[in-house]
Amino acid sequence: MVFKEFREFAVKGNIIDLAIGVVVGAAFGKIVTSFTNDILMPPIGLLLGKVDFSNLFLNLSSTSYATLTEAKNAGAPTLNYGLFLNNVLDFLIISFSIFLVVRQLNKLKRKKEELPADPTTKECPHCIEQIPIQATKCKYCTSSLEPQTSTEP
Repeated sequence: MVFKEFREFAVKGNIIDLAIGVVVGAAFGKIVTSFTNDILMPPIGLLLGKVDFSNLFLNLSSTSYATLTEAKNAGAPTLNYGLFLNNVLDFLIISFSIFLVVRQLNKLKRKKEELPADPTTKECPHCIEQIPIQATKCKYCTSSLEPQTSTEP
């Protein structure tokens, strides 16, 4: 019973859509990380005095290390604030990109919702009351009405 319900759920496309979203999201995350680390941060580091953000760290041990790699290889405790800054920038770029996509989807959704619905009532020409559009006799004044003709092409 549960397997049958799961199969119906999976066939509807929900799981497939989710899986595709996860794969595309992971690939997008890799692209943004590469953009941040390989294209965006080097010029920013150059402007700030040839700073390599991925190598910015605070050494918590008594021994001095020239690079983060040396400190990690020695097993020294470090606060890697440069890597943290790169990750924050990754997050901001991804968040902004997702915001732009959702914003565009919401605009399209609003345009679709703004279309007027087909009328369901009409005005009786004799007593000016609202009656169903399919009515051939007014329920208020009992006047006979001409049948509604379709205006569709």
